[in-house]
Amino acid sequence: MQREHGKHAAKEKPQKPKKSRLSRQQKCLVAVAVILAVALAGVAAYKALFIRPDLNNKKPAQEGEEVQELDYGDGVRPRSDGERKSQDYYTVLILGRDTGGGGNTDTMLLASYDVTNQKATVMSIPRDTMVNIPYDIKRINAVYNYGGGGDKGIEYLYKEISQLVGFEPDYQVIVEWNAVGEIVDAMGGVWFDVPRDMNYDDPYQDLHIHQEKGYRLLSGDDAMQVLRYRHDNRKNGVTLGYPDGDLGRIKTQQAFLTAMVEQLLKLENITKVNEFARVFQENVETDLTFQNILWFAKSAYLGGLKMENVNFLTMPNKNVSCWSRSYHNYQSYVVPIAGELLDLVNHELSPFVETFALSDLDIMSVNADGSVSSSTGYVEDSKAARPPVKPSTPSTDDEPEEETPDTTPGTTDPGITDPGTTNPGTTDPGTTNPGTTDPGTTNPGTTDPGTTNPGTTDPGTTNPGTTDPGTTNPGTTDPGTTDPGTTAPVTPTEPDFSIIEPPAAA
Repeated sequence: MQREHGKHAAKEKPQKPKKSRLSRQQKCLVAVAVILAVALAGVAAYKALFIRPDLNNKKPAQEGEEVQELDYGDGVRPRSDGERKSQDYYTVLILGRDTGGGGNTDTMLLASYDVTNQKATVMSIPRDTMVNIPYDIKRINAVYNYGGGGDKGIEYLYKEISQLVGFEPDYQVIVEWNAVGEIVDAMGGVWFDVPRDMNYDDPYQDLHIHQEKGYRLLSGDDAMQVLRYRHDNRKNGVTLGYPDGDLGRIKTQQAFLTAMVEQLLKLENITKVNEFARVFQENVETDLTFQNILWFAKSAYLGGLKMENVNFLTMPNKNVSCWSRSYHNYQSYVVPIAGELLDLVNHELSPFVETFALSDLDIMSVNADGSVSSSTGYVEDSKAARPPVKPSTPSTDDEPEEETPDTTPGTTDPGITDPGTTNPGTTDPGTTNPGTTDPGTTNPGTTDPGTTNPGTTDPGTTNPGTTDPGTTNPGTTDPGTTDPGTTAPVTPTEPDFSIIEPPAAA
């Protein structure tokens, strides 16, 4: 009994839980505070991820560094500020630098995005566009090399495009073309209707294009082949490709980018932001931050931007030809159709309310006497502003004569080595290059898709009535002439025709 009593004595009565010092109301307040803290942290993270571009502070100077304005010399200075059409209206210059296709800036896009009204316009600028520069060869795709490449080359190209359209784009994005392929792979591919069979090999650039026509899922490598293609290798004397040459390639690029953006904005791609960020950091140079890019993407997705409100177009243009004092032949270019480009600038591209006049844009043209002029009234190349002096016979030299540009002493004309020009000895598939195996060379009976605009005659092809552009033309006395019925090189009477004279027969 004693032992049992002790056992019962060891048991203690359970203690009642102590009452909390916080009342129910206080607990609710604490819970609300925690929820608000989490929400505020989420908002802070959200704001850090999506940052609206600040036009008033887009290029902050480092400590002790002065911000230098671009030097436009004696040319017209493009507009850089003024009242905007809407609160969030941005313009971006996008340059595609193709290290896998020769390192040129053959892809140039000027984009405007009216975020407030959810409308966008993307204008492609053809690589053969004539611009106002102090060199003999005036193609815009050579400007990057004129400036020495790198940051200086980009600055020079930015200046020329700004003068062309009359205003300075707010931002610039330089994309290595390979980035497009990497983004396509990160997306899991892009569905696209390849417009034609594509077969081209260039071992010098390690460029190989083999694609079948039809609608299918393209990998990143497939996409890059489609974007780079202009024409096949020449086979049995025939070169197949886009009938309108580089303009055909531009149309395909625009169609692909439309499909890519449309599929990129799908909800499932939001989870791939880290992969997109990696591609961005490795392949893109820009004065926009990645958070700015995400802000544009978020604005397009949540703002309801529809592809029917994105207008992809090519700069209105026409073919012209201009005598080259370096190559001693006619070079083919495209020049803007002035009235149409001015209308585009005022209504779709310029962010400013103030209307532009034609004299605000630097649009080049070729006169009937072979001289060139600008809508600004000022031509940087004073020699080209005068009628050309042509030799009695076309030059047969392998290399053109060097010249010093009028306004840049001590510099050689980069147009001489520009891979996008008609330059004997180069391997650019889009050039007319006598004596090489270039698929874009003078090819009897075919149209070179790398140089001809729709409705024009390719200067690199044989005109009717001749058998070989490098041989004597029956019925004429000048073996270096390919124009039937003529005996000497003449300035084309139709500005829409581009004529390049081949060398005389050996």
